Amino acid sequence: MQHEILKKQKLLDKNGNIAEPGFAKKLLWEYNRADIKAPKWRIKEWDYYYIGNQNYGLCLTIADAGFVASHSVSLLGFGEKPFQYNGSEMGALPLGKVGMPKTSEFGDISVNQGNLFMEFKNDGVIRVLRGKYKNYCKTGKDLVFDVKLTQFPEESMVIATPFDKDKHFYYNQKINCMEAEGYCEFDGVRYDFNRENGSMATLDWGRGVWTYDNTWLWGSGQMYLENGDRFGFNIGYGFGNTSAASENMLFYNGTSHKLEDVIFHIPQNEKGEYLYMQPWNFTSSDGRFEMTFKPVIDRDPPADFGIIAMLPHQVFGKISGRAVLDDGTVIEITDKMVFAERVHNKW
Repeated sequence: MQHEILKKQKLLDKNGNIAEPGFAKKLLWEYNRADIKAPKWRIKEWDYYYIGNQNYGLCLTIADAGFVASHSVSLLGFGEKPFQYNGSEMGALPLGKVGMPKTSEFGDISVNQGNLFMEFKNDGVIRVLRGKYKNYCKTGKDLVFDVKLTQFPEESMVIATPFDKDKHFYYNQKINCMEAEGYCEFDGVRYDFNRENGSMATLDWGRGVWTYDNTWLWGSGQMYLENGDRFGFNIGYGFGNTSAASENMLFYNGTSHKLEDVIFHIPQNEKGEYLYMQPWNFTSSDGRFEMTFKPVIDRDPPADFGIIAMLPHQVFGKISGRAVLDDGTVIEITDKMVFAERVHNKW
């Protein structure tokens, strides 16, 4: 079932549960922290941006997870000698004090934690992402970035998903294929983002109350096709009870095309351990997303404190295959840089 929401409405009912689960192509549900019935320390809110092209990428996160504030910057290289730097700063018990915006459509957020200053500014027309990370990854050198995002698509992936537990829910928007203009500079090297080198940006905007132990899978891609068209996708599951709708969707020149179920096939050894750096496959129940995926980097900065753990494997690699739009148009892809992840959290 793919239940589409077509009109604005409140996200939560009087009991703190999602009033009408489903998906939408615009941000139609109205989120308000005051409507949440769970304790403040259980509320999770984050803005995650990925800016990248075929050669390098930048991951930026501002997050208030209730019991901890977690802000991070990752710089990735996908060339002949792949590299990754992962820096993060944490603070205890923010309980909403980070001040995450209640909508993705506008609103500013800034953090100054440890060695990191970072701000996301959004006036509804232009998004500006700026920051400076002193002594980045304990190298003794600073990382700075300044990126402007424009050309927000008319449609995106928006989903309101309940968990099978009272007062628990996940509200999420993925905006793919934004145009990116700017730079990141670190260790004497400048990484430019612009239309000419195929740079784009994705926003993962998440708000909710999660159950304690979760494993999810998420994949995302954005690219310019050979004819200049913009194409992207969002796939995933494990975020709650998705019986009302999946979050699988294609994006083509600003319009969204809904998919049914997509399965991640990640290689495993005889012990059942995942072999993240071996080739993956993606298959779909409707035959509209059939892809192979060749990993280049496994971004896996773990935070394991026993009772609390965040164990990500965000794998960046090259995807090839075919996707089918709503009207039957076939999009052929060859070796485009995207990412797919499997994450296990106890939070």
